[in-house]
Amino acid sequence: MMKMKHFLFILAAVLVFTIAFAGCSQQSGGSGGAKEITLVSNKIEIDAALKEFAAWYERENGVKVNIRSIGGETPYAPNLAAMFNSGTEPEIFVFEGKAGYEDAKRAGRITDLSNEPWVRDTDLGYVDPADGNIIGFPVAIEGWGLGYNKALLAKAGVDPNTLTNVAAMKAAFEKIDGMKGDLGIDAVVSMVAGPGMTWVTGLHGVNAYLTLGLPYNNSTKFIDMLLNGQVDNARLTAFAEYYNLLFQYANRNTLLTGGYDQQVGEFAIQKTMFIHQGNWVDPTFAELGVNFEMGYVPHAFLSENTDGIFVGAPSWYLINAKSSAEGIEEAKKFLTAMAGTREGHDYMVNKAGMVPAFKSVTLNPSGPLSKAVQEWSSKGKIYAWQQNEMPDGFGMETLGPIFHQMASGAITPAQFVTMAAAAVATIK
Repeated sequence: MMKMKHFLFILAAVLVFTIAFAGCSQQSGGSGGAKEITLVSNKIEIDAALKEFAAWYERENGVKVNIRSIGGETPYAPNLAAMFNSGTEPEIFVFEGKAGYEDAKRAGRITDLSNEPWVRDTDLGYVDPADGNIIGFPVAIEGWGLGYNKALLAKAGVDPNTLTNVAAMKAAFEKIDGMKGDLGIDAVVSMVAGPGMTWVTGLHGVNAYLTLGLPYNNSTKFIDMLLNGQVDNARLTAFAEYYNLLFQYANRNTLLTGGYDQQVGEFAIQKTMFIHQGNWVDPTFAELGVNFEMGYVPHAFLSENTDGIFVGAPSWYLINAKSSAEGIEEAKKFLTAMAGTREGHDYMVNKAGMVPAFKSVTLNPSGPLSKAVQEWSSKGKIYAWQQNEMPDGFGMETLGPIFHQMASGAITPAQFVTMAAAAVATIK
């Protein structure tokens, strides 16, 4: 999905897309020059790091890897589709979950990667449900809960280990809100629900409803219900009341009209205690010079204890079967180098600030939220990602505006449940 940095990065994304049609390779290994492939990424925040790794790879192997990054406020999926429609076929591109897989499958762009050496080094390769083949290289592990400022939370006298049920969350929010002056904060939570930020609510938020408290690989109960046009009313009610709580304790202007920069900026200058974002914001924190300690607590919207955060592979690299045979082979070699070399590991962890999906990587991330994700993962306290299994656009375009109505006060949590349930009923 990802996400949104400084205006320079947004400008860079626009410029990159502008030249993508002209610069994206339409063939591999021209008869006269160096071999050349293209990778299209959806993470503008790792653009520089990815290009640096590609430059190393070219020096070592004589194969030029063009990196085309589309992100920030330039939506990835429609712009990738525009590239395909123009006749441009990059050797490697990113897909995100079921909708992206289905598009690639229909278009004949899927390559079987089951025999690649990195497959044995990860549990998160994307499996083709049609035949069981591995078709996707996991870009990284990402995770989110409710991020918090460790020093400020300690100053408030709140133990994060106790924040595992909704009663504890409510009590903590109320206490912190009463101490805003002493803590030097303007709001308890840095939260957004406005236009352009519906991925925070309609995707990441909805995933809390789908998987909180469920065994990681053993339950698809609520996503199965949703895809059948049904909801669990009691669970959805508890979920809506929790999100309304986040909205009530947020800066109203940021909540209703703020973008990524404003939301992350509030937390970065320590004007909020919590932030509803994932570890993908670490590169932004690094650029801002943020150096305070952070952690995660669960989005604990249930009365019972739910001691875990949401961790998974958000996206995968797919090797385009419409590329030339040589292009496909060179693309395979590039991904193998990323997963299996010291330089690839350094790129993923130290340069891109990611948590790799590969077991052989021994480096530890330096980003504060990535460290937190790794800590929760190492303890096995994680819940799955299933938001990308929803129909394409349903989370952001259908459910997202309903969140915005509740955030604005136009509807109550009970009305949110009614409207969300009616929207889900249209799926079947």
